[in-house]
Amino acid sequence: MSKELSQETIEKIAEHYKAIISLIGEDVTREGLLKTPMRAAKAIAYVTRGYRQDPDEIINNAIFTHEGSRMVVVKDIEFYSLCEHHILPFFGRVSVGYIPNGKTIGLSKLARLVDYYARRLQVQERMTAQICHVIMEKLQAKGVIVVCTGEHLCMKMRGVEKQDSATTTIETSGVFNDSAVLCDEFFKVLSHQ
Repeated sequence: MSKELSQETIEKIAEHYKAIISLIGEDVTREGLLKTPMRAAKAIAYVTRGYRQDPDEIINNAIFTHEGSRMVVVKDIEFYSLCEHHILPFFGRVSVGYIPNGKTIGLSKLARLVDYYARRLQVQERMTAQICHVIMEKLQAKGVIVVCTGEHLCMKMRGVEKQDSATTTIETSGVFNDSAVLCDEFFKVLSHQ
């Protein structure tokens, strides 16, 4: 489902990490750092694998006929991403609700779509919108709502250094744009344990 970076590309990335480690004042020949450039290159390839995936392959025919019209909610899908401004991690949880329009999607596919957008250089606002819009597009749902709450290391370990901060973003489409009742129903589901 995910295309791998070539060994040649991984080695080029490792060389760049080696240069960066040296430029910040470390000895790249020190025992603890000898394998770090290659480890870091493999790690960055893994956490950015969303660039090499295809949402249609992720969904892989897991859309099913469904006559119901009540809301489907999957809450607390964890995600890990990298802030595109500082290349520092941000992470948290995404909750998705949608109103079927004759079709549902395999629940694990929603989690995989979250990963598809999270596993790249990203901003939380865009990621939330992308998740909402791809679900709306692929399901042709009556409406979709996505809520994402994330903690950003670019705010916690640098800059303002605010340890208890969290950011929540919300994106809606279709009937959720015009229905406070549906939005309230969604948030009530989220508040129940």
